[in-house]
Amino acid sequence: MTIESALRHPASDGDVAATLRVQHVGITHEGAARATPEAITFDVRRGEVVLLLGPSGSGKSTLALSLNGLIPHALPAELTGRVTVAGNDTADTTVAELSTHVSMVFQDPDSQIVTGTVLDEVAFGPENLRMPVDEVLARAEAALRRVGLWEHRAANPDTLSGGGRQRLAIACALAIGAPILVLDEPTANLDPQGIDDVYAALSELVAAGGHSIVLIEHNLDAAIALVDRVVVIDRAGHLAFDGPVEAVLRTHAEELVAMGVWLPTATLAALRLRGAGYALEPLPLTAAELRHALDAAPAPAALAGWRPAPGVDATAAASTPLIEVRGLSLQRGRTPVLSDIDLEVHAGEFLAVVGENGAGKTTLVQAIAGVIAPPKGKIRVGTLDPARSDVRALAAQIGFVFQNPEHQFIAGTVFDELAHGLRINRVHDDEIEQRVGDMLERFGLADKADTHPFLLSGGEKRRLSVGTALIAGAPVLALDEPTFGQDRARADELLGLLQELNAAGTTVIVVTHDMQLVAEYATRTAVMHNGRLLAHGPTAEIFADPDWVARVGLQVPPLVTALSGTQGHPELRGLVRLSELPGSAA
Repeated sequence: MTIESALRHPASDGDVAATLRVQHVGITHEGAARATPEAITFDVRRGEVVLLLGPSGSGKSTLALSLNGLIPHALPAELTGRVTVAGNDTADTTVAELSTHVSMVFQDPDSQIVTGTVLDEVAFGPENLRMPVDEVLARAEAALRRVGLWEHRAANPDTLSGGGRQRLAIACALAIGAPILVLDEPTANLDPQGIDDVYAALSELVAAGGHSIVLIEHNLDAAIALVDRVVVIDRAGHLAFDGPVEAVLRTHAEELVAMGVWLPTATLAALRLRGAGYALEPLPLTAAELRHALDAAPAPAALAGWRPAPGVDATAAASTPLIEVRGLSLQRGRTPVLSDIDLEVHAGEFLAVVGENGAGKTTLVQAIAGVIAPPKGKIRVGTLDPARSDVRALAAQIGFVFQNPEHQFIAGTVFDELAHGLRINRVHDDEIEQRVGDMLERFGLADKADTHPFLLSGGEKRRLSVGTALIAGAPVLALDEPTFGQDRARADELLGLLQELNAAGTTVIVVTHDMQLVAEYATRTAVMHNGRLLAHGPTAEIFADPDWVARVGLQVPPLVTALSGTQGHPELRGLVRLSELPGSAA
C-alpha cells in the first residue's frame, strides 16, 4: 500500500459498513436523575458529514461515546434504545470489534495517548488490528504527514503542545482507517493553520469516498463548508432539529441563538444587521455570502451617517506595570521553549496571548502564574516573585485556569472544589456557603453541587475551573483557552463576566486561538512565535496588517474577513467586533 493511498481505504467496505443508526437512544450516567441525551434518533449515511450541535450539558459528548461502544461497555452509564454500526448492535459488540468501524477523537486528547513516541502512538491502533508491518508504517506516515507531525515522529507526545497532541489524536484516528470518524471538538486547541490543515485532511477523506464523519464542533466558521447535515440537541437532551445544513441553520438561526449554540460569525453578524434594517436574504452562513448579501442591499435609511462608537482606548497606562517579565528564557530538557521575553502588563488590561501551537503561549502564562517554576528574578506579579513565593501568597495575587480543567480538580464534589481555596485561607463557613452558592448560580452549576467534578460535561468542567479561580478574588486572572468546550451562551456569559471583572479593575490574561474572541474583548494582544514575543500592543494595531498576521501563522478575526471586501458599505469596513455593528445583539 502506498503512502498516498494509505488513508483512503476504510478497514471494511460496503454501504452497510459505513452506516450508523441511532434509534431512540437515551443515556443516564451513574447517579444522574435523568437521561441526557434522551430519545435521540438519527442516521448517518455512507460519505455523509453530520454536525452534532447543542448547548453545553445537552449530551453531545455522551452520545458520541455510545457510537463506538464505550457506553455501555467501558463507562458507568445506562443506555436505552439502540445504536447500530455496520449492522452491529453496539450493546452486543465489543469495543475492539467496533473500533474497525468507528474511530474516535476525544475532547481531551490526553485521555487517549498511551505510548512513548509520536510514531508509536499512531502505529498503535493498526498494530492492534494485526495489519501487516508495511501497511502499519504506511498508514502511520500518511496520517502524521496529513496533520503536520511527521517531523516530530520520534518525539514523546508529552513534549507536544496542547494543539500538537490534538493533531496527534486525529492522526491516530485517521491511521485506523475506520469508515466512520467521530470527532469531539477536534480543533479546539489548534492554531488557525492547524484548523485549516485538519479540515483539509477531512475534506480529502470525504472526497476520496468511503468515510462518514460525526462532528461535534463549535468553530462553525471552519466546519461549515464540510458539513452535509446538522443534528441539534436541546438543553434538555432532546432532538430539536435534523436536516440539511442550510435548512437547519438558515431557517432556525434565531431559535439556535436562543438555545445558546454556536453559529458562524457571518450568521451572527447578519442577524444583528437584520435587526438594524439591512435586508439580508437568505441568511448568510459564510463570509463570502455576507459580503454578497451586503453588496446587494442598500444601507437602511435610518442609519444614514451612522458611524461605530469609538473603540476601547488600549494605550497602556504610564504607571508602574502590575506584571513585569524581563529576559525570561526557559527550556524543556534541552529544547528552548521561551527565549528572552520582555513583557509588561498594566493593571486593568485585558491581554490576549496568541500564536501558533508550540509558540510558548501557555508556558509564558504558566510561568507568570507560578504554575511552572521560572528563574528567580525574571518575573514580578505585584510585589511577588513567583519563583520565591509560596502557593497561598501567589494564589491571592493571581488565579490560573488550566487548558484542561481536570488538571486542577482535587475535591470530591463541585461544592468542595469551589470551597477549597476559601478554606485554606480560613474564610468563615457562613461566608464560604454564600460565596460558593453565588458562584454555583453564576455558572449554572447549582444542581451539580454534590456531583464529582470528573462526572461533569466538558463545558461544565470548564465553568467550574474558572469559578475556582474567580472565587478567591485575586487581582489578576489568567486563563488558558477559557471557551474550550463551552456553548455560545455560556461562552458569552463567561466572557461577559471577565469583561465586567476587567472593568472593575481585575487584570485579565487569556491564552486563546479564537481570533474573534481576541477582537471582541482584548484591549491588548501579545503575539508569540517560536518562543519569542514577536509583537505586543493594542489589539486593533496587531490586526491592522493581514499579510503580517498570516505570516506569523494567525488569521484576522472572521468578522474582518466578512466585512473587509464589502463595496457598498464603507461604514462597516474596518469593524472587528460584533458588538460594534448596528442592530441588536443576536
